[in-house]
Amino acid sequence: MNNYCIIVAGGKGLRMGGDVPKQFLPIGGMPVLMRTLQAFHDALEGEGGVDLILVLPQDQQDYWHHLCDEYRFSLPHRVATGGATRFHSVQNGLALVPEDAEGVVGVHDGVRPFVAKEVIRRCFAAASEYGAVVPVVPVVETIRQMLPEGDSQTVDRSQYRLVQTPQTFGIALLKEAFRQPYQPSFTDDASVVEALGHRIALVEGNRENIKLTTPEDISYAEYLCLLMR
Repeated sequence: MNNYCIIVAGGKGLRMGGDVPKQFLPIGGMPVLMRTLQAFHDALEGEGGVDLILVLPQDQQDYWHHLCDEYRFSLPHRVATGGATRFHSVQNGLALVPEDAEGVVGVHDGVRPFVAKEVIRRCFAAASEYGAVVPVVPVVETIRQMLPEGDSQTVDRSQYRLVQTPQTFGIALLKEAFRQPYQPSFTDDASVVEALGHRIALVEGNRENIKLTTPEDISYAEYLCLLMR
């Protein structure tokens, strides 16, 4: 059995308000992507290891290699080229997983560097049993559903969960799912697998596993780095 993880990082960082894509911004003295890759390496090192595949737009790959030299980042990983959508980016990363490989493959947002090691291990272990797994956390705020004519109503938040990554699958199942034609309804990897009719199992995520999107998120990330020292 083999472990693979596809780290998808295709953002332009426009909502950050700067020229450097968010996945390359330093937090706690290390670029975001390096923290993300390190998290998976450390979590699965004692579980047979993991083959890391980083998916980046073609025009960002030289900069990534420059950063690896600058920070002396030597963690083994392969780089695939991003596609027009997340679906196509995952497809390109999945192409680097051998067709006859047996085991588990996770797909993770590159800008979620604070996924807990126990969550990673939990997802990979559960995928071996259930085939398709996503980590989730409870909704803590009140939710209102928008209705026609501009009305809205409160809904029962206990019936909802916030979805995180890594979304983790049996290799053969994910490869079969990504042979389907692209549909706009494929908003994440689980939705692609669900289109085959496969059930998705849920496991507990961690609240700190946020997706870095805004400048405020970067400030929070710096705070988390201080707590983890």
